[in-house]
Amino acid sequence: MDLEALKPELTYKAVRSSGSGGQNVNKVATKVELYFHVENSQVLSDEEKEKIAESLKNRINKQGVLMLSSDESRSQLKNKNLVTQRFIELLTEALKEEKERKPTKIPKSVKRKRLENKRKNAEKKSNRKPPKID
Repeated sequence: MDLEALKPELTYKAVRSSGSGGQNVNKVATKVELYFHVENSQVLSDEEKEKIAESLKNRINKQGVLMLSSDESRSQLKNKNLVTQRFIELLTEALKEEKERKPTKIPKSVKRKRLENKRKNAEKKSNRKPPKID
């Protein structure tokens, strides 16, 4: 998947940020929101779209739009770069192939140790009982 080819499909929107910044907050729209419509993407294959929709289902809204925002910096450009970087990281993580787990054998020494402990425990408890008199 070519991440550079995805960039034209991204939509950015600058909005007023909350938090500290004094009068700058009231005047300048520094918070940047990134919108990416997963289903309408021309770059992604159908398999990749399904994978993204499955792994990022909590972040994608009902219209199929992935929305990210950044208001960490007081600079709109820095926030745009940050949100784009976060988007790229999210996509690469979502499209990463998961390795199949290989089941491993339980070592003989572990089984032996467990049975030995079980035997000791049983012996300890049986020693607590009063002796049987026939």
